This record gives sequence, C-alpha cells and structure tokens, in this order.
Amino acid sequence: MAKSPRGAAPQRLRGLGDLAYHHGDQAPRQEVYLRPGPQGEPQAVGAREFVAEVAAVAKGLIGVGVAAGDRVVIAGVTGYAAAVLVQAVWVARAVAVVVEPAASAARLAEVLRDCRPAAVVLGDGRHAQAVARAGRELTDLARVWRLDEEGLAALARPGAYMDSTAVRFRREEQDHGDPAAIVYPPTTTGQVRGAVLTHGALLAGAQAALERLAPARSRVEDGAVPTVLVELPLSGAAGLVALVACALARARVCPVERGANEDALLRAASPHVVVCRGRLLSRLYARERAIAHETSWDNLNAFTTATDLAVQFDQAPRKGPWRRVSRAMYEWMYSRMREALGGRAVLVVCAAGTAEPWLDHFFNGAGVELVQAWGTDESGGVVAAGVPGRRRGATAGPPLEGVEVRLAGDGEVYVRGPGVFSGYWGDEAAGRAARWEDWVATGAVAGLDEAGRLVPGRRLRPQAAPLPAAPRQARRTAPAGPPPAAPAPEQVPEPARVWERRVCAHPLIAQAMVIARGRPYPAALLTLSGDQLEYWRLVNNRPLAWTREELVMDTELAAEVRGAVVEANGAVEPAWAVRAFHVLAEEFSPTGGLVLPDGRLRRDAVLRAFAEEIEGLYRSPQPGR
Repeated sequence: MAKSPRGAAPQRLRGLGDLAYHHGDQAPRQEVYLRPGPQGEPQAVGAREFVAEVAAVAKGLIGVGVAAGDRVVIAGVTGYAAAVLVQAVWVARAVAVVVEPAASAARLAEVLRDCRPAAVVLGDGRHAQAVARAGRELTDLARVWRLDEEGLAALARPGAYMDSTAVRFRREEQDHGDPAAIVYPPTTTGQVRGAVLTHGALLAGAQAALERLAPARSRVEDGAVPTVLVELPLSGAAGLVALVACALARARVCPVERGANEDALLRAASPHVVVCRGRLLSRLYARERAIAHETSWDNLNAFTTATDLAVQFDQAPRKGPWRRVSRAMYEWMYSRMREALGGRAVLVVCAAGTAEPWLDHFFNGAGVELVQAWGTDESGGVVAAGVPGRRRGATAGPPLEGVEVRLAGDGEVYVRGPGVFSGYWGDEAAGRAARWEDWVATGAVAGLDEAGRLVPGRRLRPQAAPLPAAPRQARRTAPAGPPPAAPAPEQVPEPARVWERRVCAHPLIAQAMVIARGRPYPAALLTLSGDQLEYWRLVNNRPLAWTREELVMDTELAAEVRGAVVEANGAVEPAWAVRAFHVLAEEFSPTGGLVLPDGRLRRDAVLRAFAEEIEGLYRSPQPGR
C-alpha cells in the first residue's frame, strides 16, 4: 500500500461557485483566459470580465427556473464557452453534466433520460432532434439553448433583470457536500451510469494536484502569469480538476476548442504548462516525423536516430559525457519539438490516459519535462502524478497528498481519499458495489514500484461497478510487486478495440487491426472471411477462375467493405475514425505466426509483415483506398 505523507490541503472556498469570484477579488485586472478571436487568434479575458460573463449566465439559468441541485446538460460545447458554462452552473448551485463532444445522438438521449436535466445547452444543431425527441419524456426540462445561434448572450437574457443578490444567495448556500458534476464514461457500450463528484471532491483533487506540480512554478519567469494550455475535455473528471486547479493557481488558461488547429494554438499561446492527453503528443511527434520524411530519407533516418538517442538518454541511470555529446548532436531536432510546444513550456502533464512509455522517455530526453498523471472518474480524476524534477519514466508518480492506493490480488487499483466520487446518479446499489469498506474500485489494473510510484496498466471495465466476482480475502492482500505486464496484443486503446469489433460485425470481414501509434491519422488492415467471400462470389456472379487478389480488387466488393468502415467510424469519436484501410487477400493465421493460439493478433508481427502496405496507406493521396 502507498500513502502520501500528509493530509489534504485545507479548502478555503465555500464551493466551486466561489471559484471565479475568488480569482476576480484577488487580481481583478489579471488575464485569466485566452479565447478565440475573430480570426481564430487567442484574445485575453480579464478576471473582472470573466466574472461578469459567468454571473450573467448564472442569472439566466436562475431566470428560467434552474433550482439548486438541478442538472444542466452541456453537449457539444468545448473550449472557453464550456469553461464559462460549467462555472456558471456552479454559481447557480446546479449540477454540471458535460457530454463528450463526439457522443452520438443515442448516447446523449440516454444521458438525458438518466439525469433528467432542467436545462440543456447545445454547441450546434447536431443533437437538436435527439433532445427534442427526449424532451417529450422530460417534464422538468425548462429550456434548450444552441450556442451557434446567439452564443452565451442568449443564456444571459432571461436573467438580465436580476441584480447580484440572486447569485450571491446561491453561492452563500453552497456546501462542499453538494454535487457539482455528473460524469458519464466515454464508452459506446454498457449501461449509462453517471459518477457524482461533489464540490469538496473536485477542490481536494485540484489542491492536491497543485501541491504536487508546485516545483514547476519556480521555472516560470519572474513577474509572468503562468499560461496553461488545457486540452482535456470537461466531460471527464480530470478535465474538471484541471479547470479548478488553474483557477486556484491564478493562471491564464487557454482551453482547446474542438477542431482547433493545435499546432497554431500552441505557438500563439506559448504556454508554460501543457495539460493534455497522449494523443496530442503523438500528433506533434507524427507531424515532425512526416516533415522529416517529406524532406528526404536522410532526414528521416536522422529523426529516427535522434528519437532513439532521446529515449536511451532518458532511460540511462547515469548520463555520462559521451551520452550528453551524442544527444547534443541532434539538438536541432529537439529544439524543433520544444518550438512545437510554443517555445517556453517548462512542464507537460499527460493525464486522462497516460502517454506510451517510449513517448514519455522521448520528450524528457529531448529536454521537455513530461510527467504523467493517472486517475479515473470514480477516483476523482487524479490519483497520482509525477513530481517535477524527480519523475520516473513510464510511471504516474506517487499518490497525491491525502490519497491512499491499494492493489487487490488481481492488480485492480482501490483508492481512498477526499476526492473520490459519492456514488452513481440514481443507482445507489451500483455505488455500494463499487466500494469495499472505505475503498473505491477504479476498474483499472496498475502496479506499484519499489518507491511507491504507480505504474498504470490496462482498463478492466469502463466503470468501477459492477465489480467482478472475487473472494473478499483476495481483495485484502496486495501483491509484493507490480503485476506482470499484459501481453502486447492486449495493449490496445479502447476506441481501437471498439472500431475493430464493430467492423468485424460485418459478415465479410474476418479480422481488423487499427494502426495509430506515431501516425498522423488512424488506418487499418482488414482481412476477408474465406467462406463469406466465396458466397459473395456466387451471389454476385463473379468468375470461379478469379483469384482472391482479383476478388479483393472488385469495385462492388470494395464498396461493401467501405460501407462497413464508415459504419464502424460512427461508433468512435472522430479522432479515432479510420481514414485509410487496406484489404488483404488472405486471413491472418497461427501458421503464419500472426495469430496467437487464443485467436488474438500478434500486432507487432503484423506490423513487421505488412510494413510496406502500411506505409502505402500514408503515401496515398486518397485515404481509404
């Protein structure tokens, strides 16, 4: 078991409704946010202006009848507008329910039926029909707004007649035990169940995260307001904790809009700290690799060598003179990576899905300190985080202050602390099932190294409940060391698994493998079922003399496969939609060394065997061929 040495930091705010006002009272002229300008360039927003905007929206919510404890669903809204809306909901003492931007209409309808909101805010008209249909069942739904029509001004209009006492009374009544947010998992399968996080839980998590990352503050130039670029969505607990932590730190926040040009935004905002998911770092790396490839093969070889040197440099326990000289030879490449992050980043925090180990080692070896943070929605978003200046590669660092971590016999992580969730919305039985005494299950496997640092593992299930059937005694004992690493074929991101399962539901497709690591966009290799292919040949009157290779090139067959790919793309968020695929004439088989005895693909072997076909997917001017 690992435990932080001291208790949680004291909380000074009555609740999250005081967050914006706390910042405004401390430094009313300080810049607190960067929002997109008319040409997409980031424009500064002062604390006083931000408080006025939050208060106006909060009055509008109160004006349409949103009472304390009512739910407000925010769907398809990201960036600055989402930050304003969430904090306005807290000022009104309501509960924020942020739905992931890529959620389908069916998923949003399930969330609406589960939490039964008093108001809904949509980013655009994409989900308007789904809300209209679900609205017939929602007797408490008072108002639906669309930001693409009049923006935040439309929300503020119903409360324009109110004075400041309307929101002041709500803020004075709030308590740390009040629910602040309901977080639904970004999964396309399983029961919809929202984890309830209180004001106190989010404040505790944010304060503990700030204390852990405090050493990086000394590296910001004297007199400068730290600028933090936040790429995490507010639909997850980690994104909410990041929002609260930035406000407590009095930092200038640049939230990333959905669909924004991240490269341009990083250069324009020039942040001191970048809080992101691993996919942002993968995209930056893939872009620089593509530039090197376009320039010449020599540059690509140099880029690859520089990558290997950076990884080896960070992994080496002793960095002697010869290692430093070898690394210095490729400083031109490492400086490009630092410039891609805006040129003055002193820290990158990779949260909400840890970065791959090689990416962690590469950025640190290239001179960009990267620490990982780990947590789940039920555990409050952040359980552990690396210590700047004393990180250990490929780990998420020790537990935060006030947080205790215990591993079950099967390696599942149990957490106890002030930031854990209070239960599932409308499902007390599931909330009880996720707990054992005072410990909350996370639904994820991890290990602890010799220094008590968390080593993240695979996800067992999307949520903490239901718990798998297991003897209680097995949950009382922690293993002597980290659990054995999962086999390589199991190390696949959940969206890729969802896509592969969905596309293989088509009778023609036998196997699928998504390729995304270190690439500019996801692609896939597909194989066709031999029996179904012969049946298709007969039904469509194709000559028996045609080989499989000739059948695969048939335009009608290609159209049917493309339809299956399009359908599978609809099951995942756009970032994981496959843009290029290649259909192989033969299935992967154990005799060829590409399939394990239990039927799982040996992904590394497939990547090596079909390297030429995979490279062709990224050279093709028409993705999807």
